Amino acid sequence: MFSKILIANRGEIACRVIRTARRLGIATVAVFSEADRAALHVESADEAIEIGPAPARKSYLDPAAIIAAARASGAEAIHPGYGFLSENAEFAESVAASGLVFIGPPATAIRAMGSKSAAKTLMAESGVALVPGYHGALQDEATLAQAAARVGYPVLIKASAGGGGKGMRIVARPEDLAVAIQGAKREARATFGDDHVLIEKYLERPRHVEVQVFADTHGNCIHLFERDCSIQRRHQKIIEEAPAPGLDPGLRAAIGEAAIRAARAVGYLGAGTVEFIVANGAFHFMEMNTRLQVEHPVTEMITGLDLVEWQLRIAAGKRLPLGQEDITLTGHAIEARIYAEDPARDFLPATGRILHLRTPDPGPHVRIDTGVREGDRIGIEYDPMIAKLIVWDHDREAARRRLVGALAAYELAGVRTNLALLRAIAGHPDFAATAPDTGFIARHPELLASPTDAAPPEALAACALAVLRQREAVARAAAEASADPASPWAAVDGWRLFGRAAQEVLLREGETLHAITLHAPDEPGATPADWRITLPGGIFPVSGSWRGNRLRLRLAGHERALSVVADGETLTVLAAGATYHFRLFDPGATVGAESASGGRVLAPIPGYVGSVLVAPGEEVARGQRLIVLEAMKMEITLTAPFAGVVVSVSAESGAMVEEGRELAVVRPLA
Repeated sequence: MFSKILIANRGEIACRVIRTARRLGIATVAVFSEADRAALHVESADEAIEIGPAPARKSYLDPAAIIAAARASGAEAIHPGYGFLSENAEFAESVAASGLVFIGPPATAIRAMGSKSAAKTLMAESGVALVPGYHGALQDEATLAQAAARVGYPVLIKASAGGGGKGMRIVARPEDLAVAIQGAKREARATFGDDHVLIEKYLERPRHVEVQVFADTHGNCIHLFERDCSIQRRHQKIIEEAPAPGLDPGLRAAIGEAAIRAARAVGYLGAGTVEFIVANGAFHFMEMNTRLQVEHPVTEMITGLDLVEWQLRIAAGKRLPLGQEDITLTGHAIEARIYAEDPARDFLPATGRILHLRTPDPGPHVRIDTGVREGDRIGIEYDPMIAKLIVWDHDREAARRRLVGALAAYELAGVRTNLALLRAIAGHPDFAATAPDTGFIARHPELLASPTDAAPPEALAACALAVLRQREAVARAAAEASADPASPWAAVDGWRLFGRAAQEVLLREGETLHAITLHAPDEPGATPADWRITLPGGIFPVSGSWRGNRLRLRLAGHERALSVVADGETLTVLAAGATYHFRLFDPGATVGAESASGGRVLAPIPGYVGSVLVAPGEEVARGQRLIVLEAMKMEITLTAPFAGVVVSVSAESGAMVEEGRELAVVRPLA
């Protein structure tokens, strides 16, 4: 076994590998970019080496820098994690050429399966059914258009070297094909350095089922059952489960056998995943990911195995620890990926600092894999995944209920997330009743809407107590700094000579203004329970005890726990799986009406300008593509708000822009 390994990755997968290595007594070396100097994976490793600037292409995608770091640290092997260089055959060869061990498959297997086109050709030769499509080398638009017409619309464009939904487009009409091909190629080139694409028939209501395989250097190859990854957005998984629900036993056995045949066909080694489309009682080979998958924890939960440990042992030349007949499946596991993104805005990635983070307690039924902590900043440079929440129980319904409870207990403030969407999916009757397919979210657009329920009285009361707490802290600090801190004028207990003092709190929640009044006790020395609060519906006794951001609220005889996070004038209340956003309202402040953006084209999120497609003076149609932004491994196209003439363009290709930055102005046609 190795004594020291380097992890050529970041975030939660780097932390995940470190945990297993530490348990096995293996020292770990982390690498990090300038943006990740204070990251959790850097702090968790035994050693850490800086390898370059924030952009991934200059750090985590720099093979020479990573190999140099490994050699300088004395590491014997490199674990690539997933993403970045994990499926780069040249990197695997360079690692071996430098005298180090690549903890993954041989470069020949990566090449064979890393190209979706080559993999499909190989599978066809092995007798595995494929989705009808075109996987050839010719990449001109005419050839691709002919292939799409032959296959029949709708079609799916996919990056040949890709994964994770990058470089993927669904096209329903021939007239949309050219733009979709161009966009897919740009995204594929930016993400994988290869713009080759393939065309496939887009199957209606398919399921995405994948099989975990392992192979060693001694000729052994097994599978660890299957996972269902059908709940997706932007063609990227957000909820995965194992085993796949409702799968016919015969189909399950056939898929497992096909996955092993696929692995043997390329002389596979280590951990891999063979992915299939399941539709109408049949399965079709889709691709093979020659690495550990993001969703590997659900397989670990149902088998009781540590897949990273297996990777390390196989890379060290050892045999598979178990044979196929020794592997048992127990219970059901579900994983939910928590992302910094806004589902209501077409899943635009979100940035910001994590001001508050409270998670469910881990244990046999709940596991959390993450690479961030409270106080960390989510930037634009890398994938916006914050954490993976994994639950296990004896059957699917029990596991689903575990997921509902765990998601309700997961609190995060400071960055917009998809938590509300995940909670809505986990609690949806269709998800509970049936095996989901990849169109689940598209069929339920109501899941994407921002919650519109008005804040309940307890959220308003918690906010008011938080404001009162802030005011008391300011007054107390002023009193302590005064010449006479014992003066009655410095008291902060709210007592007044003629009756009960009152504190008014005005909170804006969207378009609604809440007026709340807190009434102090009549007598000095009264307990906090003597406070009263005026809310919609009456006046009630109120009190609370604080521990950090956590409030134990007692309102009208009912006690409950909430979290309240203040960030300047903004307050966020998190309670029982719901999040409410407020802003302090000052009636004395001058409030100007926000002017409409008109023809101003603004950056919706921070990012890099990928390309500028228009020039000043150019006439454009409504919806015409103007500027392409690149952020968090995705491409965002900004279009003309109406038919008009481009007045100005301030965006420059390659430049970094902040959210809200004006990039162009369009004047409507007269």
